[in-house]
Amino acid sequence: MMYALLRIRGLSVAALSLFLTTSFASLSLAQETLPFPSKPSDSIAKRTIQDSVYKPGPQVNRLSENAPNIVVVLIDDVGPAQSSTFGGDIATPTMDRLVAEGIAYTRFHTTAMCSPTRASLLTGRNHHWVGNGQIAELANDWDGYSGVIPKTSATVAEVLNNYGYRTGAWGKWHNTPATETTAAGPFDNWPTGYGFDYFYGFLAGEASQWSPNLVRNTTYVDHPKTSGGNEHYHISEDLADDAIKWLREHNAFAPDKPFFMYWAPGAVHGPHQVPKEWADKYSGVYDAGWDAARERYFANAKAKGWIPKDAELTPRSETMVGWDEIPEGERDFQRRLMEVFAGFTEHVDAQVGRVVDEIDNLGYGDNTLIFYIWGDNGASAEGQSGTISELLAQNGIPTTTTQHINALEELGGLEVLGSELTDNMYHSGWAWAGATPYKSTKLVAAHFGGTRNPMAVRWPAQITPGTPNRSQFHHVNDVVPTIYEVLNITPPNTVNGFAQDPIHGVSMAYTFDDPTAAGELSTQYFEIMGSRGIYHDGWFASAFGPRTPWVPGLPAGFFNEKGQLAWHPDNDVWELYNLEDDWSQSNDLAAEMPEKLSEMQALFEREFERNRGFPVGGGLFVPVMRPDLAPKSPYREWKLSGDINRMPSFVAPRIGAQANRVTMDVNVPKNAEGVLYALGGFAGGVAVYVVDGILSFEYNLFQIERTHIRADNRLSEGLHRIEVITEIIDASRAAPIRVTLMVDGEAVADGVVPVTAQLGFAPNETFDVGVDLQSPVSIDYYDRGAFAFNGEISVVQVKYTD
Repeated sequence: MMYALLRIRGLSVAALSLFLTTSFASLSLAQETLPFPSKPSDSIAKRTIQDSVYKPGPQVNRLSENAPNIVVVLIDDVGPAQSSTFGGDIATPTMDRLVAEGIAYTRFHTTAMCSPTRASLLTGRNHHWVGNGQIAELANDWDGYSGVIPKTSATVAEVLNNYGYRTGAWGKWHNTPATETTAAGPFDNWPTGYGFDYFYGFLAGEASQWSPNLVRNTTYVDHPKTSGGNEHYHISEDLADDAIKWLREHNAFAPDKPFFMYWAPGAVHGPHQVPKEWADKYSGVYDAGWDAARERYFANAKAKGWIPKDAELTPRSETMVGWDEIPEGERDFQRRLMEVFAGFTEHVDAQVGRVVDEIDNLGYGDNTLIFYIWGDNGASAEGQSGTISELLAQNGIPTTTTQHINALEELGGLEVLGSELTDNMYHSGWAWAGATPYKSTKLVAAHFGGTRNPMAVRWPAQITPGTPNRSQFHHVNDVVPTIYEVLNITPPNTVNGFAQDPIHGVSMAYTFDDPTAAGELSTQYFEIMGSRGIYHDGWFASAFGPRTPWVPGLPAGFFNEKGQLAWHPDNDVWELYNLEDDWSQSNDLAAEMPEKLSEMQALFEREFERNRGFPVGGGLFVPVMRPDLAPKSPYREWKLSGDINRMPSFVAPRIGAQANRVTMDVNVPKNAEGVLYALGGFAGGVAVYVVDGILSFEYNLFQIERTHIRADNRLSEGLHRIEVITEIIDASRAAPIRVTLMVDGEAVADGVVPVTAQLGFAPNETFDVGVDLQSPVSIDYYDRGAFAFNGEISVVQVKYTD
């Protein structure tokens, strides 16, 4: 087979060159500079047509005739034990199918966080090297945390595009700085600026599955209804519909070109949302709780051969509650959260299946290389104690499970979990169960529960299905060099005028034919927000780091009494594991082998420095040390026309968290109705609107608490100046505010919002004037759609007053 032959060892350089030249004469084996130079015409132009010679040369083909199509599927926030393929309860027939028709990797690893994994996956480099040591919204000025993939590390899409591939990306991107996501760009760091001919999806880290803010290429668009016949829109179905349409167009318009597809839905990142019938499939499955589920997954994984017979089940952390500790009155809530997640996960696997079916139906299946990666990090524990609104925890707003259940009762009870009415995420205990048999979850780079994600690979033309397990230790940055090897592409030295950085990953193609081949990845470091680890030749050393994702807030002692940083990486406790004898990191050898541990710690320091990772814990700088540096608009004053909308929340005026005055010149009609402006959505936000002629304000604190302020009298018909004045009452973390509504200089209503969201509302929601796009902020007009204002707003001025 091609990739096996290319790895023949022992040939001299001259002999290998001769072999490649005779075997693949049509290929450009080492194109050092991309784009390829234009080919001069073979025709000869003279003064007249009669004297000229027209002789067009043959079309240049940069690849072999049988160059495969490439598909990369990346599921979000799933754990290694959640798929039924690998021992879990959640039906994943598409993963079953691709494993049966290809091969699977049981020791494949990601970075423990989404933006870093995606940057590494698309470039073949380590995540700090390409500026993604943290999620894009929390970038800072150190090179390893800039939030921008440098042009010196071209993506696989850029390279394949130059070689003649048609390239498309769908779903979650999350590798563009938040301040660059408005309709004004700049677009260099959008998917189309990184080599993709086509993009359809969202730029933020998450989105409502029911009402996302979507981009097609570089234009914000309304989302259509999906083909599934459901009453409600769902983004996973939409992304599958759109990818299928793109495949059909490719088959019609460019059948002679190979394609590269990157399909990365928002599922199953929070919020967990899916049609009720999918969640209902799992009624009763999780009644015994997460401890029992973990035991079940462990036994199933051993029986299926995904983990060795001698693998040990690691214990639950002392900082995580057991199922027996959950009060009886709260258990139905926790069970239903998991049922929704399970239905959500099965639903997205079904959408992957629709795309794969279309590839096969169009005749592409045999020569399409598919990588189906089961997670960009471990399962997410960010739901902490279980929530109807996941952003409560991120904003540091303490709540009780009783508050969530009570709020649910007002919305319709447990049955509305997963609907448009909630932004729920499950209890961290379910994420820990999903990490079976490993320790920890997403955001922990020290344990495989945060980094080990199974992967299936199918390529019928070249990979013979057989024993599915490939147990070589590999990393997400190994996908790109694998693609380059099977295509016989030498990574270019220069792309678009930028000298290129080295590829860090190691090709996995050597495993395609040989499941027992010795692993060729020798060393790989891991680090997310101070949690860190280092792999080297079968050994793994790690330090858990300063924060525990499933525990609210930072640990005691992180700051000293003066408010200064007290945590120091040198004080972290390190662990040491021999992975050849210890599959699940169950036997810590640090105390027994201090010299080996020191050796591994020194290796981590060298690798981390070499990859631009310093300072250790640099990803914590913005969210913990300098939250004032979180992405926001550089402006303090805006003058907006009455039809401005879809302003991303990160760059919109912070009208819900900062002292400000909003002034609107409004022509009020008879029987006035509609939204004057709104920031956020039903998961949380601020809206000023008119219902039955009454000027109203709502502060929606993530569905747990809604503050309504309403005028007593109707607005009269005609021109009015309407003002909304927001004053900060005190500088506490909750930052309560006083809001005053004014009409033509007179106060018509006022009130206090006791708790505000200082970090912000949902990242994929927007600021809209004259309408409330995406999901509605207020319960008052929830069933009235976008609730466009029926009068005229000539101007909206927003000015900070602090």
